[in-house]
Amino acid sequence: MSGLFENTVRRPLADRMRPESIDDVVGQEELLGADAPLRRMFDSGRLSSFILWGPPGCGKTTLARILAGTGNLHFTALSAVFSGVADLRKAFAEAESRRKYGEGTLLFIDEIHRFNRAQQDGFLPYVENGTVVLVGATTENPSFELNSALLSRCRVFVLKPLDEAALEKLIARAEKLEERPLPVDEKARRTLIDLADGDGRYFINLLETVFDLARPGEVLDEDGVLKVVQKRAPIYDKDREGHYNLISALHKSLRGSDTDAALYWTARMLAGGEDPLYILRRLARFAVEDVGLADPMAIQMAVAAWDVYERLGSPEGDLAITELVIFLGTAPKSNAVDAAHMRAARAAAEYSSLVPPAHILNAPTRLMKELGYGKGYQYDPDTPDGFSGQNYFPEKMGRKCFYRPAERGFEREIAKRLAYWEKLRESLSQK
Repeated sequence: MSGLFENTVRRPLADRMRPESIDDVVGQEELLGADAPLRRMFDSGRLSSFILWGPPGCGKTTLARILAGTGNLHFTALSAVFSGVADLRKAFAEAESRRKYGEGTLLFIDEIHRFNRAQQDGFLPYVENGTVVLVGATTENPSFELNSALLSRCRVFVLKPLDEAALEKLIARAEKLEERPLPVDEKARRTLIDLADGDGRYFINLLETVFDLARPGEVLDEDGVLKVVQKRAPIYDKDREGHYNLISALHKSLRGSDTDAALYWTARMLAGGEDPLYILRRLARFAVEDVGLADPMAIQMAVAAWDVYERLGSPEGDLAITELVIFLGTAPKSNAVDAAHMRAARAAAEYSSLVPPAHILNAPTRLMKELGYGKGYQYDPDTPDGFSGQNYFPEKMGRKCFYRPAERGFEREIAKRLAYWEKLRESLSQK
Protein backbone atom coordinates (compact mmCIF):
# COMPACT_ATOMS: atom_id res chain seq x y z
CA MET A 1 0.00 0.00 0.00
CA SER A 2 2.94 2.34 0.63
CA GLY A 3 3.49 2.75 -3.13
CA LEU A 4 -0.15 2.88 -4.24
CA PHE A 5 -0.24 6.66 -4.68
CA GLU A 6 3.48 7.12 -5.23
CA ASN A 7 3.16 8.17 -8.87
CA THR A 8 0.47 10.75 -8.11
CA VAL A 9 2.66 12.70 -5.69
CA ARG A 10 4.68 15.36 -7.46
CA ARG A 11 8.37 15.03 -6.64
CA PRO A 12 10.16 18.21 -5.47
CA LEU A 13 12.07 20.06 -8.16
CA ALA A 14 15.38 19.51 -6.35
CA ASP A 15 14.82 15.75 -6.43
CA ARG A 16 13.91 15.80 -10.13
CA MET A 17 16.97 17.91 -10.93
CA ARG A 18 19.43 15.77 -8.98
CA PRO A 19 22.40 14.95 -11.30
CA GLU A 20 22.70 11.32 -12.28
CA SER A 21 26.17 11.53 -13.80
CA ILE A 22 29.25 13.63 -13.31
CA ASP A 23 28.54 15.42 -16.58
CA ASP A 24 25.24 16.66 -15.11
CA VAL A 25 27.00 18.45 -12.24
CA VAL A 26 27.14 22.21 -12.80
CA GLY A 27 30.08 24.35 -11.73
CA GLN A 28 33.31 23.14 -10.12
CA GLU A 29 35.24 23.20 -13.40
CA GLU A 30 38.56 23.25 -11.54
CA LEU A 31 37.73 19.84 -10.08
CA LEU A 32 35.53 18.29 -12.79
CA GLY A 33 36.83 19.77 -16.01
CA ALA A 34 39.03 17.90 -18.47
CA ASP A 35 42.04 16.41 -16.70
CA ALA A 36 40.97 17.98 -13.35
CA PRO A 37 41.69 15.91 -10.20
CA LEU A 38 38.18 14.66 -9.38
CA ARG A 39 37.47 14.01 -13.08
CA ARG A 40 40.62 11.89 -13.33
CA MET A 41 39.59 9.94 -10.24
CA PHE A 42 36.14 9.42 -11.77
CA ASP A 43 37.51 8.34 -15.15
CA SER A 44 39.95 5.88 -13.59
CA GLY A 45 37.30 4.33 -11.35
CA ARG A 46 39.89 4.14 -8.57
CA LEU A 47 38.75 6.13 -5.58
CA SER A 48 40.80 7.14 -2.56
CA SER A 49 39.57 8.85 0.58
CA PHE A 50 39.08 12.59 0.34
CA ILE A 51 37.44 15.61 1.96
CA LEU A 52 35.07 17.94 0.11
CA TRP A 53 35.30 21.43 1.56
CA GLY A 54 32.85 24.04 0.37
CA PRO A 55 29.85 26.23 1.22
CA PRO A 56 26.29 24.88 1.48
CA GLY A 57 24.57 23.89 -1.75
CA CYS A 58 27.67 23.47 -3.93
CA GLY A 59 27.13 19.74 -4.62
CA LYS A 60 29.20 17.87 -2.03
CA THR A 61 26.65 15.11 -1.33
CA THR A 62 25.72 14.75 -5.00
CA LEU A 63 29.35 14.30 -6.01
CA ALA A 64 29.87 11.62 -3.36
CA ARG A 65 26.85 9.63 -4.59
CA ILE A 66 27.94 9.81 -8.22
CA LEU A 67 31.50 8.77 -7.39
CA ALA A 68 30.25 5.81 -5.35
CA GLY A 69 28.42 4.58 -8.44
CA THR A 70 31.53 5.01 -10.53
CA GLY A 71 33.59 2.75 -8.33
CA ASN A 72 30.76 0.20 -7.91
CA LEU A 73 30.84 0.90 -4.20
CA HIS A 74 28.03 0.56 -1.71
CA PHE A 75 27.04 4.06 -0.65
CA THR A 76 26.58 4.61 3.09
CA ALA A 77 25.73 8.11 4.27
CA LEU A 78 25.89 9.43 7.81
CA SER A 79 25.53 12.90 9.23
CA ALA A 80 27.82 13.90 12.07
CA VAL A 81 24.97 16.03 13.39
CA PHE A 82 22.66 13.05 13.95
CA SER A 83 25.10 10.12 14.27
CA GLY A 84 27.22 8.88 17.14
CA VAL A 85 29.77 6.20 17.94
CA ALA A 86 27.17 3.41 17.69
CA ASP A 87 26.25 4.46 14.15
CA LEU A 88 29.90 4.52 13.12
CA ARG A 89 30.56 1.08 14.57
CA LYS A 90 27.56 -0.32 12.70
CA ALA A 91 28.70 1.27 9.44
CA PHE A 92 32.23 -0.12 9.81
CA ALA A 93 30.94 -3.59 10.73
CA GLU A 94 28.67 -3.68 7.69
CA ALA A 95 31.53 -2.47 5.48
CA GLU A 96 33.77 -5.25 6.79
CA SER A 97 31.05 -7.79 6.08
CA ARG A 98 30.58 -6.53 2.49
CA ARG A 99 34.33 -6.57 1.97
CA LYS A 100 34.42 -10.34 2.63
CA TYR A 101 32.19 -10.75 -0.42
CA GLY A 102 34.28 -8.42 -2.56
CA GLU A 103 32.09 -5.32 -2.31
CA GLY A 104 33.62 -2.02 -1.31
CA THR A 105 31.98 0.79 0.64
CA LEU A 106 32.03 4.53 0.16
CA LEU A 107 31.27 6.02 3.56
CA PHE A 108 30.01 9.57 3.20
CA ILE A 109 30.11 11.69 6.36
CA ASP A 110 28.26 14.98 6.10
CA GLU A 111 29.43 17.76 8.44
CA ILE A 112 32.44 15.61 9.35
CA HIS A 113 33.98 18.50 11.29
CA ARG A 114 31.32 18.00 13.96
CA PHE A 115 32.88 14.71 15.05
CA ASN A 116 35.36 15.25 17.86
CA ARG A 117 39.03 14.31 17.62
CA ALA A 118 38.59 10.90 19.26
CA GLN A 119 35.77 10.01 16.87
CA GLN A 120 37.88 11.14 13.92
CA ASP A 121 40.70 8.88 15.12
CA GLY A 122 38.23 5.98 14.92
CA PHE A 123 38.16 6.29 11.11
CA LEU A 124 41.89 5.71 10.71
CA PRO A 125 42.21 1.90 10.78
CA TYR A 126 39.27 1.42 8.39
CA VAL A 127 40.64 4.00 5.96
CA GLU A 128 44.16 2.58 6.14
CA ASN A 129 43.15 -1.06 5.49
CA GLY A 130 40.70 -0.15 2.72
CA THR A 131 37.53 -1.24 4.50
CA VAL A 132 35.95 2.06 3.47
CA VAL A 133 36.67 4.87 1.08
CA LEU A 134 35.95 7.85 3.29
CA VAL A 135 34.42 10.95 1.77
CA GLY A 136 33.88 13.73 4.26
CA ALA A 137 31.93 16.90 3.56
CA THR A 138 32.52 20.07 5.54
CA THR A 139 31.73 23.75 5.34
CA GLU A 140 34.63 24.51 7.71
CA ASN A 141 38.35 24.77 7.06
CA PRO A 142 39.71 21.19 7.44
CA SER A 143 43.04 22.55 8.66
CA PHE A 144 41.31 23.75 11.81
CA GLU A 145 38.51 21.22 12.25
CA LEU A 146 40.04 17.84 11.28
CA ASN A 147 42.95 16.22 13.04
CA SER A 148 46.26 15.92 11.25
CA ALA A 149 46.29 12.09 11.23
CA LEU A 150 43.01 11.97 9.30
CA LEU A 151 44.02 14.80 6.96
CA SER A 152 47.28 13.03 6.11
CA ARG A 153 45.25 10.08 4.77
CA CYS A 154 42.78 12.14 2.72
CA ARG A 155 43.07 14.56 -0.15
CA VAL A 156 41.19 17.83 0.26
CA PHE A 157 39.15 19.17 -2.66
CA VAL A 158 37.86 22.73 -2.40
CA LEU A 159 34.43 23.40 -3.90
CA LYS A 160 33.30 26.93 -4.69
CA PRO A 161 29.89 28.61 -4.64
CA LEU A 162 28.07 28.21 -7.93
CA ASP A 163 28.77 31.10 -10.28
CA GLU A 164 26.24 32.88 -12.47
CA ALA A 165 26.86 30.57 -15.44
CA ALA A 166 26.16 27.49 -13.30
CA LEU A 167 22.98 29.02 -11.89
CA GLU A 168 21.81 29.88 -15.42
CA LYS A 169 22.24 26.19 -16.33
CA LEU A 170 20.02 25.29 -13.38
CA ILE A 171 17.36 27.69 -14.64
CA ALA A 172 17.48 26.07 -18.09
CA ARG A 173 17.07 22.58 -16.59
CA ALA A 174 14.22 23.71 -14.36
CA GLU A 175 12.44 25.29 -17.36
CA LYS A 176 12.81 22.05 -19.31
CA LEU A 177 11.35 19.97 -16.46
CA GLU A 178 8.52 22.43 -15.86
CA GLU A 179 7.96 22.72 -19.63
CA ARG A 180 7.66 26.50 -19.48
CA PRO A 181 9.92 29.55 -19.09
CA LEU A 182 10.70 30.86 -15.63
CA PRO A 183 7.88 33.42 -15.12
CA VAL A 184 10.05 36.43 -14.27
CA ASP A 185 11.44 39.45 -16.12
CA GLU A 186 15.19 40.00 -16.57
CA LYS A 187 15.65 42.15 -13.46
CA ALA A 188 13.78 39.65 -11.31
CA ARG A 189 15.92 36.87 -12.78
CA ARG A 190 19.04 38.77 -11.66
CA THR A 191 17.50 39.20 -8.22
CA LEU A 192 16.95 35.44 -7.88
CA ILE A 193 20.57 34.78 -8.82
CA ASP A 194 21.77 37.35 -6.30
CA LEU A 195 19.55 35.89 -3.57
CA ALA A 196 21.03 32.42 -4.13
CA ASP A 197 24.53 33.65 -3.23
CA GLY A 198 26.04 30.60 -4.94
CA ASP A 199 23.93 28.02 -3.08
CA GLY A 200 22.51 25.66 -5.71
CA ARG A 201 20.13 23.84 -3.38
CA TYR A 202 18.64 27.09 -2.11
CA PHE A 203 18.43 28.42 -5.67
CA ILE A 204 16.44 25.41 -6.91
CA ASN A 205 14.02 25.89 -4.02
CA LEU A 206 13.64 29.55 -5.06
CA LEU A 207 12.88 28.50 -8.62
CA GLU A 208 10.29 25.98 -7.44
CA THR A 209 8.60 28.64 -5.32
CA VAL A 210 8.37 31.01 -8.28
CA PHE A 211 7.03 28.31 -10.60
CA ASP A 212 4.42 27.25 -8.04
CA LEU A 213 3.21 30.66 -6.90
CA ALA A 214 3.18 32.66 -10.13
CA ARG A 215 -0.33 32.78 -11.58
CA PRO A 216 -0.92 31.44 -15.14
CA GLY A 217 0.44 33.92 -17.68
CA GLU A 218 1.94 36.14 -14.97
CA VAL A 219 5.51 37.46 -15.33
CA LEU A 220 6.89 38.59 -12.00
CA ASP A 221 9.00 41.69 -11.67
CA GLU A 222 11.58 42.24 -8.93
CA ASP A 223 9.01 43.35 -6.35
CA GLY A 224 6.78 40.42 -7.24
CA VAL A 225 9.64 37.95 -6.77
CA LEU A 226 10.55 39.41 -3.39
CA LYS A 227 6.94 39.03 -2.28
CA VAL A 228 6.75 35.32 -3.08
CA VAL A 229 10.19 34.23 -1.95
CA GLN A 230 11.49 34.40 1.56
CA LYS A 231 14.63 36.45 2.05
CA ARG A 232 17.57 34.30 2.95
CA ALA A 233 19.13 34.67 6.39
CA PRO A 234 22.80 35.72 6.28
CA ILE A 235 25.22 32.78 6.25
CA TYR A 236 27.44 33.48 9.20
CA ASP A 237 28.59 31.34 12.11
CA LYS A 238 30.29 33.53 14.65
CA ASP A 239 31.92 30.53 16.33
CA ARG A 240 33.61 29.19 13.19
CA GLU A 241 35.72 30.15 10.21
CA GLY A 242 33.22 32.59 8.72
CA HIS A 243 33.67 34.71 11.83
CA TYR A 244 37.43 34.98 11.29
CA ASN A 245 37.14 35.41 7.53
CA LEU A 246 34.82 38.39 7.83
CA ILE A 247 36.77 40.16 10.58
CA SER A 248 39.91 39.60 8.49
CA ALA A 249 38.12 41.10 5.47
CA LEU A 250 37.10 44.11 7.56
CA HIS A 251 40.60 44.63 8.97
CA LYS A 252 42.32 44.37 5.58
CA SER A 253 39.74 46.62 3.89
CA LEU A 254 40.46 49.29 6.47
CA ARG A 255 44.21 48.79 6.10
CA GLY A 256 43.79 49.26 2.35
CA SER A 257 41.74 52.44 2.96
CA ASP A 258 38.74 50.93 1.15
CA THR A 259 36.12 52.46 3.41
CA ASP A 260 33.13 51.25 1.40
CA ALA A 261 34.32 47.62 1.51
CA ALA A 262 34.93 47.97 5.25
CA LEU A 263 31.37 49.25 5.71
CA TYR A 264 30.05 46.24 3.76
CA TRP A 265 31.93 43.68 5.87
CA THR A 266 30.85 45.45 9.05
CA ALA A 267 27.21 45.33 7.93
CA ARG A 268 27.58 41.63 7.04
CA MET A 269 28.87 40.83 10.51
CA LEU A 270 26.15 42.82 12.26
CA ALA A 271 23.44 41.24 10.08
CA GLY A 272 24.83 37.81 10.90
CA GLY A 273 24.48 38.37 14.64
CA GLU A 274 28.08 39.18 15.54
CA ASP A 275 28.58 40.79 18.95
CA PRO A 276 29.08 44.53 18.22
CA LEU A 277 31.48 44.77 21.16
CA TYR A 278 33.74 42.22 19.46
CA ILE A 279 33.79 44.41 16.35
CA LEU A 280 34.58 47.46 18.48
CA ARG A 281 37.46 45.66 20.20
CA ARG A 282 38.94 44.79 16.83
CA LEU A 283 38.48 48.36 15.58
CA ALA A 284 40.26 49.69 18.68
CA ARG A 285 43.10 47.30 17.94
CA PHE A 286 43.20 48.60 14.36
CA ALA A 287 43.35 52.19 15.62
CA VAL A 288 46.58 51.56 17.53
CA GLU A 289 48.10 48.95 15.21
CA ASP A 290 47.42 50.32 11.73
CA VAL A 291 46.78 54.04 12.26
CA GLY A 292 48.77 54.73 15.41
CA LEU A 293 50.29 58.19 15.61
CA ALA A 294 49.56 58.94 11.97
CA ASP A 295 46.31 60.21 13.48
CA PRO A 296 46.33 60.31 17.31
CA MET A 297 42.56 60.88 17.22
CA ALA A 298 42.02 57.31 16.01
CA ILE A 299 42.22 55.63 19.40
CA GLN A 300 40.13 58.41 20.96
CA MET A 301 37.45 57.83 18.33
CA ALA A 302 37.59 54.08 18.96
CA VAL A 303 37.13 54.48 22.70
CA ALA A 304 34.36 57.04 22.17
CA ALA A 305 32.48 54.76 19.75
CA TRP A 306 32.81 51.88 22.21
CA ASP A 307 31.45 54.08 24.99
CA VAL A 308 28.55 55.34 22.84
CA TYR A 309 27.53 51.81 21.87
CA GLU A 310 27.58 50.61 25.47
CA ARG A 311 25.37 53.56 26.42
CA LEU A 312 22.89 53.34 23.52
CA GLY A 313 22.98 49.74 22.34
CA SER A 314 21.51 48.76 18.97
CA PRO A 315 20.28 50.14 16.62
CA GLU A 316 21.26 53.68 17.64
CA GLY A 317 24.73 52.64 18.71
CA ASP A 318 25.34 50.98 15.34
CA LEU A 319 25.87 54.46 13.92
CA ALA A 320 28.83 54.93 16.26
CA ILE A 321 30.38 51.78 14.79
CA THR A 322 29.73 53.04 11.27
CA GLU A 323 31.25 56.43 12.11
CA LEU A 324 34.35 54.75 13.52
CA VAL A 325 34.74 52.50 10.46
CA ILE A 326 34.57 55.56 8.18
CA PHE A 327 37.08 57.45 10.33
CA LEU A 328 39.55 54.56 10.39
CA GLY A 329 39.10 53.81 6.69
CA THR A 330 39.87 57.40 5.72
CA ALA A 331 42.67 57.95 8.26
CA PRO A 332 46.35 57.88 7.22
CA LYS A 333 47.87 54.47 7.95
CA SER A 334 51.08 53.70 9.79
CA ASN A 335 52.33 50.63 11.62
CA ALA A 336 55.34 52.52 13.01
CA VAL A 337 54.06 52.19 16.60
CA ASP A 338 53.60 48.44 16.25
CA ALA A 339 57.02 48.08 14.60
CA ALA A 340 58.65 50.16 17.35
CA HIS A 341 57.05 47.94 19.97
CA MET A 342 58.44 44.80 18.31
CA ARG A 343 61.95 46.27 17.91
CA ALA A 344 62.03 47.42 21.53
CA ALA A 345 60.80 44.00 22.71
CA ARG A 346 63.59 42.25 20.79
CA ALA A 347 66.20 44.63 22.23
CA ALA A 348 64.83 44.10 25.75
CA ALA A 349 65.27 40.35 25.29
CA GLU A 350 68.79 40.76 23.89
CA TYR A 351 70.00 43.26 26.52
CA SER A 352 68.03 41.93 29.46
CA SER A 353 70.52 42.51 32.31
CA LEU A 354 71.97 45.98 31.65
CA VAL A 355 71.37 48.70 34.24
CA PRO A 356 70.46 52.31 33.44
CA PRO A 357 73.34 54.82 33.27
CA ALA A 358 74.16 56.22 36.72
CA HIS A 359 73.48 59.85 35.84
CA ILE A 360 69.73 59.25 35.33
CA LEU A 361 69.27 57.35 38.61
CA ASN A 362 67.84 59.08 41.67
CA ALA A 363 70.10 59.32 44.70
CA PRO A 364 67.92 59.49 47.83
CA THR A 365 70.75 58.24 50.14
CA ARG A 366 74.34 59.40 50.81
CA LEU A 367 75.73 56.04 49.70
CA MET A 368 73.98 56.30 46.36
CA LYS A 369 75.37 59.82 45.86
CA GLU A 370 78.86 58.54 46.68
CA LEU A 371 78.38 55.80 44.06
CA GLY A 372 77.68 58.47 41.43
CA TYR A 373 73.92 58.13 41.20
CA GLY A 374 72.51 61.26 39.56
CA LYS A 375 75.93 62.83 38.98
CA GLY A 376 76.00 64.98 35.89
CA TYR A 377 72.28 64.74 35.21
CA GLN A 378 70.91 67.71 33.31
CA TYR A 379 67.34 68.90 33.73
CA ASP A 380 66.20 69.34 30.13
CA PRO A 381 63.71 72.22 30.67
CA ASP A 382 66.57 74.34 32.08
CA THR A 383 68.73 73.97 28.96
CA PRO A 384 68.63 76.65 26.24
CA ASP A 385 66.84 74.38 23.75
CA GLY A 386 64.84 72.38 26.31
CA PHE A 387 66.92 69.39 25.22
CA SER A 388 70.10 68.16 26.90
CA GLY A 389 71.03 65.41 24.42
CA GLN A 390 72.20 63.15 27.23
CA ASN A 391 72.36 59.37 26.81
CA TYR A 392 69.52 57.39 28.43
CA PHE A 393 70.43 53.93 27.13
CA PRO A 394 72.60 51.48 29.12
CA GLU A 395 76.25 52.35 28.52
CA LYS A 396 77.13 48.91 27.09
CA MET A 397 74.18 48.87 24.72
CA GLY A 398 74.70 51.88 22.53
CA ARG A 399 72.00 54.02 21.03
CA LYS A 400 69.18 52.27 19.15
CA CYS A 401 66.41 53.55 16.88
CA PHE A 402 63.10 51.73 17.44
CA TYR A 403 60.48 54.24 16.35
CA ARG A 404 60.61 55.19 12.69
CA PRO A 405 57.60 57.38 11.87
CA ALA A 406 55.99 57.19 8.47
CA GLU A 407 55.82 60.24 6.22
CA ARG A 408 52.04 60.30 6.56
CA GLY A 409 49.56 62.21 8.65
CA PHE A 410 50.64 63.56 12.01
CA GLU A 411 53.74 61.34 11.98
CA ARG A 412 55.27 63.79 9.51
CA GLU A 413 55.36 66.35 12.32
CA ILE A 414 56.77 63.78 14.73
CA ALA A 415 59.50 62.92 12.20
CA LYS A 416 60.45 66.62 12.04
CA ARG A 417 60.77 66.76 15.84
CA LEU A 418 62.90 63.63 15.97
CA ALA A 419 65.15 64.95 13.20
CA TYR A 420 65.54 68.27 15.06
CA TRP A 421 66.48 66.53 18.31
CA GLU A 422 68.93 64.24 16.53
CA LYS A 423 70.62 67.29 14.99
CA LEU A 424 70.87 68.90 18.45
CA ARG A 425 72.21 65.67 19.91
CA GLU A 426 74.99 65.56 17.32
CA SER A 427 75.96 69.21 17.87
CA LEU A 428 75.98 68.85 21.66
CA SER A 429 78.14 65.72 21.49
CA GLN A 430 80.79 67.71 19.61
CA LYS A 431 81.13 70.36 22.32
